[in-house]
Amino acid sequence: MASAVRRPVVLIVEDESLLRTSGAEMVAGAGFEVVEAGNAGEAIAVLEARADIPILFTDIQMPGSMDGLRPVRFVRDRWPPIKLVATSGRVPINEGDLPEGGVFIPKPSTAPTIAEPGRMSAVRRRVLPRVEALHLTFA
Repeated sequence: MASAVRRPVVLIVEDESLLRTSGAEMVAGAGFEVVEAGNAGEAIAVLEARADIPILFTDIQMPGSMDGLRPVRFVRDRWPPIKLVATSGRVPINEGDLPEGGVFIPKPSTAPTIAEPGRMSAVRRRVLPRVEALHLTFA
């Protein structure tokens, strides 16, 4: 009996549930297993419970005590092998602001709306190739 091929796991951290769900569907459609968290605290709890997550895809601006780049730096310090992808439509970040190897992908608009025509296809074109490229660097 053949064993199932294990898909790489991406932890998506986004406080806006529609964006999180849409992102999860998009990343899963690219062949990744997806785990979701609504804030940095939930994400850290997931990472503490699971050792099989090689990619963290997180929004930068979220409610809670860990906002901005603090969660990204915390994950890099505690779990150095995890590849980091940060996104925001409101906070401008240079890739130099992220820990080494981190990637910043701006959201397509400053006031994202799922209903905007073509928005999700633009996200797919910009985000998924970067996530897939990160996977190739450690696969």
